[in-house]
Amino acid sequence: MSDKISALNADGVSEPFAGETAPLEAFSQGERFGSSFRHLSSFGGGDHVGVALEELAPGKESNPSHYHMLEEEHVYILEGALTLRLGARAYVMKAGDYVCFPAGQKVGHSLFNHTEAACRYLIIGERNPSDVIVYPESGRVGVRLTGEGYSKSATMDYWEGIDSTAAGARARAQE
Repeated sequence: MSDKISALNADGVSEPFAGETAPLEAFSQGERFGSSFRHLSSFGGGDHVGVALEELAPGKESNPSHYHMLEEEHVYILEGALTLRLGARAYVMKAGDYVCFPAGQKVGHSLFNHTEAACRYLIIGERNPSDVIVYPESGRVGVRLTGEGYSKSATMDYWEGIDSTAAGARARAQE
């Protein structure tokens, strides 16, 4: 592996590179979640479209089931097999299979490696800085713009907490 931090040359021009050149990153959370990945788009100098080469080990799930309100995601299986959990349904996907998760499709998705071998796939997304991500299993709502997460159960009516009386207007004017 190269010591380069990106595929940009001295003139700032993105040049072709071998996928294995991009730094390998990994994460795990407990026994259930974990994967390793290479952010190809970042290494190549891109910031509008996210492309990652991911590997999911046997028995691991990629992330909690979720859906995006503003960002579209795509997955293309390169080698191996896994189970796509899409809402209440499950689909076995193998090398050559593809799926798209359109923005606003309110059905959670996650990938689970049900096999005895690693599964490698490309995952592509828009990197929308204003995206809102909903996690049906936990009720968490992630707001990418603020980098914060909230409980979906803590919802508010539009006018809740607002004094809409004339006295409220006078008090705001004096602030």
